[in-house]
Amino acid sequence: MVSVSGILGYGYPEASLDAAVARGIDMIGCDGGSSDPGPYYLGSGKPFVSLRAMRRDLRLMLRAAIRSKVPMVVGTAGGAGGAPHLQLVAQMVRDIAREEGLHFNLALIHAEQDKAKIASRIREGRTAPLGRMAPLDEATVQRATRIVGMCGPEPYMRALDQGAQVVIGGRSSDPAPFAANAMRAQLPPGPAWYAGKMLECGAAPALPKGPDCLHVIVREDGVICEPMGDRACTPMSVANHSLHENASPVRHVEPGGVLDTSDCRFEAVSPKATLVTGMRWTPAETYTVKLEAAEMLGHRAITICGTRDPVLIGQLDHFLDLVRGLVAGKARDLDIAPEDYRLTIHSYGANGVMAGREPVREVRGHEIGFLVDVIGRDADIAGAVIALARTSMLHSDFPGRLCKEGNMAFPFSPSDLAAGEVYRFSMSHVVMPDDPYEMFPIEHEVV
Repeated sequence: MVSVSGILGYGYPEASLDAAVARGIDMIGCDGGSSDPGPYYLGSGKPFVSLRAMRRDLRLMLRAAIRSKVPMVVGTAGGAGGAPHLQLVAQMVRDIAREEGLHFNLALIHAEQDKAKIASRIREGRTAPLGRMAPLDEATVQRATRIVGMCGPEPYMRALDQGAQVVIGGRSSDPAPFAANAMRAQLPPGPAWYAGKMLECGAAPALPKGPDCLHVIVREDGVICEPMGDRACTPMSVANHSLHENASPVRHVEPGGVLDTSDCRFEAVSPKATLVTGMRWTPAETYTVKLEAAEMLGHRAITICGTRDPVLIGQLDHFLDLVRGLVAGKARDLDIAPEDYRLTIHSYGANGVMAGREPVREVRGHEIGFLVDVIGRDADIAGAVIALARTSMLHSDFPGRLCKEGNMAFPFSPSDLAAGEVYRFSMSHVVMPDDPYEMFPIEHEVV
């Protein structure tokens, strides 16, 4: 199998895909998204990569798959895998097919969930929290803007068995589309899932880091990973990559079971390729599907500014407390209650990245950059409060102040920028379905 990129739209060299096809492939695939960029994309229904970049990546994949007569599979379409994301990518596929004169059977795997169905599962006691989340309740379900289930490999296998050559999936476990193709070929689930873990991030298991296609051979006893460009999968780079994105470095919980990599061995089989063996798959007693949901909090407005005034920087905490107090007072004058907004001032150069968790307290640069962030109950409140904050940052007095004009330098005009709707992740739970397919209906069409 070949994975073209870590995310559809991140780009890859066309020559690398051609090299993979020449090497021999049974599937072309790409993970289309992630929850890493945050809840906005799930809530808003928008992609987090450019449409132009997605279209380019898809065009090359489709042409190669149809020419090679192999399946093309994309998971977590459009970035977050909701209904609008799935339809966006599906329409791109149709448009490219028309432009290129391509003919194939297309399957769409839907992952957005019906609220009433999830609520019924709560009442049946068939949901459970992950991590430190509270148990799921129906109020959380009703507040959600969009809920998706994380699809396992079984719906992908079914879509291919039903005759699809191109499969576009909604929200999916990242390795699932690749694991599906290997298990459908009667290979063991351990190597199949491990191959998926490697392929989901494109050539990330290779060195040096950069855009490239990853070619993986799945065997009964393991997998061989090799990038197609001027890179190498070394035992260390592959082992390093296998540790990522998990609470445990060796136990990877997936729909239907656990991939255990604690006994894996890594062996260079060429200057560019590494063989991994020793992975184990333990089936779960109960099949579970992870739920993700985004809930709208309000609207965001920001302003960016900076100072190199040594007197202000020397009393930065006092100055920012003064600004917060001024904003609160002026907001009350505008009939904006404290609970109607949240003001955050990120001070880059002074704990701006880690805030209260920053262990280094002594070092402070000669200049400080500020990202002033307001989340308001609505766009009008966000705009009003950010204007108050910008004015207060610019003109507030402080002890020893020598400047008689503005305290801050602003890089942009207009200085106040509306950043749109704000969401938060409200679900990280699992649901126990009747089977791996019921939450993920498959829609077929001839393109």
